[in-house]
Amino acid sequence: MDEHADQERTSPATEARIRDSFGRQGLMRHLGARITEVAPGSVHIVLPSRPEVTQQHGYVHAGATSAIADSAGGYAALTLFTEDSEVLTVEYKINLLAPAGDHLEAVGTVIKSGRTLTVCGLEVFGVQGDGRRKLVANGQQTLIRVDAPKPA
Repeated sequence: MDEHADQERTSPATEARIRDSFGRQGLMRHLGARITEVAPGSVHIVLPSRPEVTQQHGYVHAGATSAIADSAGGYAALTLFTEDSEVLTVEYKINLLAPAGDHLEAVGTVIKSGRTLTVCGLEVFGVQGDGRRKLVANGQQTLIRVDAPKPA
């Protein structure tokens, strides 16, 4: 067995916490987005292209593209924190490079994780039905770690 394989897996408890939190996001549910991969410091979110997420020219709307990128980065950061922590975005910048494909895949990757602030790289790929991928947006995000609310 590869000794690095365990280092690249998120614990089942952390993955469950990420997926549970994502399931509570009304916007992601409304957009039809879903998490496809969770690893330490990395999360992938897929968004199918459909009329409800497009703008007037038929392309996936920049707001939908930005939203899945923001969530992918936030959850990537959260994979590295304990269950008594949450993260909030304090800033992000995204460049829209090209129209999307059949669906979008946002990849959030932690660049630097700190006690208070974490910086993530954001990439969004347009994916065609045959699996071809093209970078359609990229950016960077800063998040702040906050204490999770105590259960009542």
